[in-house]
Amino acid sequence: EVQLQAYGGGLVQAGGSLRLSCAASAFTFDDYAIGWFRQAPGKEREGVSCISSIDGSIYYGDSVKGRFTISSDNAKNTVYLQMNSLKPDDTAVYYCAAGACRRDIHDYLYDYWGQGTLVTVSS
Repeated sequence: EVQLQAYGGGLVQAGGSLRLSCAASAFTFDDYAIGWFRQAPGKEREGVSCISSIDGSIYYGDSVKGRFTISSDNAKNTVYLQMNSLKPDDTAVYYCAAGACRRDIHDYLYDYWGQGTLVTVSS
């Protein structure tokens, strides 16, 4: 059974950093790309970033470009999202998902979802 587990969220002050992790099981990154999404209260789910070991693609949403960095450790079957220069607008539940990495990071491209991890950025 494909499983994804996101963790690493927490409370951080504006300007601070957090690193999220997404651990995958029952598949490898040769099978699926990994995407990060977030959803803030009252807002639609937003594509944050994605990475594909299949074709080497990496994409970022406009709101996080230059601040967030996605990476993968294929040996550990884990994808990371390093988040720097955090802003209160980054506050959301962050999810990782397995699917296809495209420039338009849209949730319909992803088949499997993990539970979310909450990131709260205080001003």
